[in-house]
Amino acid sequence: MNPTYRTTSRGGSMQKRIVASEFLGTLLLVFFAVGSAVVAVEYLGTVGIALTFGFTLLALAYALGPISGCHVNPAVTLGMYMAGRIDIRSAVERWVSQFLGAIVGAALLFLLAKQIPGLETSGEFGTNGYDDRSAVGINIGGAFLAEVVLTFLLVYVVLAVTHKVAVTGFDGLPIGLALAAIHLVGIPLTGTSVNPARSFGPALFAGGAALSQLWLFIVAPLVGGAIAAYAHRLTHPYPNVLPAETEDAV
Repeated sequence: MNPTYRTTSRGGSMQKRIVASEFLGTLLLVFFAVGSAVVAVEYLGTVGIALTFGFTLLALAYALGPISGCHVNPAVTLGMYMAGRIDIRSAVERWVSQFLGAIVGAALLFLLAKQIPGLETSGEFGTNGYDDRSAVGINIGGAFLAEVVLTFLLVYVVLAVTHKVAVTGFDGLPIGLALAAIHLVGIPLTGTSVNPARSFGPALFAGGAALSQLWLFIVAPLVGGAIAAYAHRLTHPYPNVLPAETEDAV
């Protein structure tokens, strides 16, 4: 077999696995983690929901981390791109996969919720919000600041504990713990997004104010992820891994 063909084929196959992993991971994150807020909030409370998000991401990090790095979050992917660990093509493919996965995960959750008598899905459905859609009534400026800072922590931790793209060894533990802590603080404020795809999928099915406020939960996490990538360069100034080397390492 021609060596060039063999290398190209392997690279294409690997990229398909990465795309599939990001799609599946985001789908499962939305279904299980957001699902805890939709169908089990009365039984779990804020702490239970926060732990569900953390545990779900922790499990996915071990299952999918060696394949795609288990970003399952456009803000994390942006941070990885700005850190020089993936190229723009890989970033765009991941973003598309994440948003599609979030939509399918939300659709499955919506279908499940409709089987529960009396469960209201319009307006809320595990979405994020500010003003009268916030448990503490935080205003738009406060919500934007909160999402930037909360996302900063998540993306900074991901960049700090991973040296390439893959999540290996105990890398998933601090990432899962960080997401749980972020939700403990963020749920009363905005419901906690820190993930544009996680916000986008449920908002499509909730409609109303969830959609009109959605822009903030797309823009603010991306801003937080970008700032985290810059801060990481200052605190961890080791050479970045070239995208081609990274994809082979995954």
